[in-house]
Amino acid sequence: MTMATKGKTKINRLINQWIAGTSGTTSYLVDSGFSRDLLVKYKNSGWLEPFGRGAYIRPGDKVDWPGALYTLQNQLSLSVHAGGKTALQLKGYAHYLPARQSKVYLYGPRGLIMPAWFREDRFGVQFVVTRTNLFPADFQEGFTDFRERDFSVRIAAPERAAMEMLHLVPGEVGFDEAQLIMENLVALRTDIVQRLLEVCRSIKVKRLFLYMAEKKEHTWVSKLDVTKVDLGKGKRVIVPHGRLDKKYQIIVPATRERMPL
Repeated sequence: MTMATKGKTKINRLINQWIAGTSGTTSYLVDSGFSRDLLVKYKNSGWLEPFGRGAYIRPGDKVDWPGALYTLQNQLSLSVHAGGKTALQLKGYAHYLPARQSKVYLYGPRGLIMPAWFREDRFGVQFVVTRTNLFPADFQEGFTDFRERDFSVRIAAPERAAMEMLHLVPGEVGFDEAQLIMENLVALRTDIVQRLLEVCRSIKVKRLFLYMAEKKEHTWVSKLDVTKVDLGKGKRVIVPHGRLDKKYQIIVPATRERMPL
């Protein structure tokens, strides 16, 4: 086999194994047997297109944020996922939100560093990246997959996503908006909710989650064993200048009743 034939076979292998709609990181491609010099040659020949510093895409390919998230998860092995409002929207629980997301909520551990090429202006969205230890790093329940084109990305399952959303109330997510979304969560899996509540590290999130779920009279709430959930002591202010919910000792907006139509 001539050198030219070997080169053609190699580039064909690269293009054939490339998943449409995703980016490829330089480090991953080098580890896969393509030297940096060879990648530059492919770029100059039009086989690859630069996608910011440290990443490439196939020429003419459209890479949206899910395709870039796939790369973060599968090539860089970053512990980051779509969660909160974004995960609930992807699963159809926040149907009143705009069809096209203007904000994408990503969650990862504290100390998470995102690569330079993963920039909002490339995807037409605003990333809200929450670095938190809301759940233990080794606790791997409450996730699901979301299929996008020819690949899947890891996102929070509704049970986990709801708690992630409440973690951002009232700063990034409004109280009323969160309550409307919670209204849709009529079919959460009690066993998953139970385990998430037991390991969740935020007293505020646990109290607010139970408060809203009870207000919506979801049937799965009665199946929870709240005696196994650490709800802490003392009051928690969710919103200032509100009223005290005596059961969960949280300060919530003063008027929660809907006006008659």
